[in-house]
Amino acid sequence: MGSLRLPIGNGEWTTYAASVRSPWPVSREPMRSRIPYAAAHVVVDPLADVDPVADAQLDWQATLAYRHYLWSLGLPIAEAMDTAQRGMGLGWETAQDLIRRSAAEARATPGAVIACGAGTDHCAPGEPRPWTT
Repeated sequence: MGSLRLPIGNGEWTTYAASVRSPWPVSREPMRSRIPYAAAHVVVDPLADVDPVADAQLDWQATLAYRHYLWSLGLPIAEAMDTAQRGMGLGWETAQDLIRRSAAEARATPGAVIACGAGTDHCAPGEPRPWTT
């Protein structure tokens, strides 16, 4: 069984031991009847001195490792979509960085599939959208 180290405050950690293994089988073959995309969430640095809701500081190593795990299951990734990250503390600049980093990882990973998108929630009312300028 796996375990997680979780922050409990004041720079201290506790270990959580998982009690049940995931029944999802690891497959190197892509799914063929449908194309499901994993709405992969990000891993926030729990010790960063920021408000994680307003300005999330990502743990890039863990965030990208999670994408590799999903690709190892044969799942494509829907990156920086509103439903997965936007509005959850991931600002526009961080979303752009996430797209760049995840796309680079996908290009370097045989069989990895990724679709990227981002809303226009960062634009002020009446401001031209990025694709119109």
